[in-house]
Amino acid sequence: MFYGTDANENRAHVHVGKKDTNEYCKIWLEPNISVEKQGSLTQQQINQVLKIIEEYKEKLLAQWKIFKQGKQVKIITVKK
Repeated sequence: MFYGTDANENRAHVHVGKKDTNEYCKIWLEPNISVEKQGSLTQQQINQVLKIIEEYKEKLLAQWKIFKQGKQVKIITVKK
């Protein structure tokens, strides 16, 4: 997900977390995919998320650009 306050940041990133938590993981999408903050995710979960982000990176970056324009982003459905 993106937060409204993320519009102030120029570097593309996403927040990922478990249901019913306020401790989200923050992952940079550029220039390389990297973890900024682990949040409440385990290392195994981080590894799974990183694989998914790698696969969906281009779609996530496209949605980031739409978000930065102040437009509504789409939900990306991830296939396991």
